[in-house]
Amino acid sequence: MIFDKDGNTTIVFQEKITLAEFLKNLNEAYPRIKDDHLIINLFSFSSLTANDILEFLNISNKHRGRRKSFVLVTNKVAYDETPDEICVVPTLQEARDIIEMEEIERDLEL
Repeated sequence: MIFDKDGNTTIVFQEKITLAEFLKNLNEAYPRIKDDHLIINLFSFSSLTANDILEFLNISNKHRGRRKSFVLVTNKVAYDETPDEICVVPTLQEARDIIEMEEIERDLEL
């Protein structure tokens, strides 16, 4: 698992691995990255479905409950196919923008 830390945001990705293994590794590494905003880069997966995205819902809910952002990045799943409870965007820049907006909302206590 590869972690690219920039300030209080960590981008997580891994090459050539199954989604189940990725989720297992992410859950094992979570205690080390739980205090950062997380961008989960899923570009290494050649195909993903809305059900695959739902696999991240528990960790996303746990992380967002800590008042930290959790954003999945993939262009393999249409935005309208994913539930509102999980944030999915097609580019890393959009993920960074989401985190910035959510930080402003938290600062303003919205």
